[in-house]
Amino acid sequence: MTANSRRNSRAVKVFAPVLAGLAAAGTVAAAGSAGASEHPAATHPAAAKVPLVVYSAQGYDHAMTQAFQKATGIKVELDDNSTGPLLTQIQATLNNPKWGLLWVDGATAFAALDSEHMLVRGFEPTVSWNKLGTASVPKDKSYVPTGVTLMAAMVYNEAKVTNPPTSWQALLSPRWKGQIGMDDPSQSGPTYPFVAGMMQHLGGINQGEAYFKALKANGLVINPTNGPTLGALGSGQINIALVQSSAGIGAQLSSKGIGLKYLDPVTLLPSAIGIDRKAPKIEQQEAEEFATYVLSKRGQKVMQSGDPTGDSLYYPVLNGVKPLKALPSLASVKTQTINPYAWGPREAAVNSWFDTNITQ
Repeated sequence: MTANSRRNSRAVKVFAPVLAGLAAAGTVAAAGSAGASEHPAATHPAAAKVPLVVYSAQGYDHAMTQAFQKATGIKVELDDNSTGPLLTQIQATLNNPKWGLLWVDGATAFAALDSEHMLVRGFEPTVSWNKLGTASVPKDKSYVPTGVTLMAAMVYNEAKVTNPPTSWQALLSPRWKGQIGMDDPSQSGPTYPFVAGMMQHLGGINQGEAYFKALKANGLVINPTNGPTLGALGSGQINIALVQSSAGIGAQLSSKGIGLKYLDPVTLLPSAIGIDRKAPKIEQQEAEEFATYVLSKRGQKVMQSGDPTGDSLYYPVLNGVKPLKALPSLASVKTQTINPYAWGPREAAVNSWFDTNITQ
């Protein structure tokens, strides 16, 4: 995710090596051979093509849209921003939608849009899903999973945190007063599923609200997205950051003295693609072709190389695609899932409560 102080480390000057790696990532081009059905360079008559408008908060979206445009000849107009602003744009243009395809982290956002009948249903690329993929496909096929990360990873300064917390409750200890930071769920797409996951883990919304109030009383620092939160860690403002696993692993890869731990449990966070039900039919077809391209072997190579210290650090949802070596075995992490259709419709209310009671 690349623009306007967004959730990964490209958003601010966090660690110099991270920025150097991300700058290099912008030049990555697509490569590879066919896996899921590959599309030839021109599958639509030239006269029939219209621009495919992609709303995305993915760190590899520039590389992917360029590769797709080159492979198919379909022009792509990319709006790259944080998830929160993108969803706000979608809601603000309900009567005159400007987007054709949305690609962000968090199935809850797509479940909420689907509940409002805003997504194309019944489309699924012809691919070989692994267990993560199968578990992430909604029954009505209203969105397409593209990868999975974890929320939240506990990233910390090893020099200052020599005996890191071992549980979520341990974060409430006076020992960590004023040292913990996290993102704002109304801005950061991955953070609402984390908040919802904590509410589920603790037994309900009221229990979750009490937990975050206790964190705030212990000096919790809120920043908009992963980038500023990791920036606060790098500058010494905080010593523990609760961020998306891909951002945390990227920081650890790029900088010495960064530790990472997963508390029990962390929430599985699918990234997904959804298609605007009100978009022109030809744009819907192009969006379907884009989703298929993303899940092809060629597209997966772009995903895994387009943001090597950020969003490329995901768990694949396809058989035959291995995660990058920096990722721990998923079997070594205690995870939970949340029902996006139970938690998606609650997102606006929970985020509003969080901003009023925790962020401010």
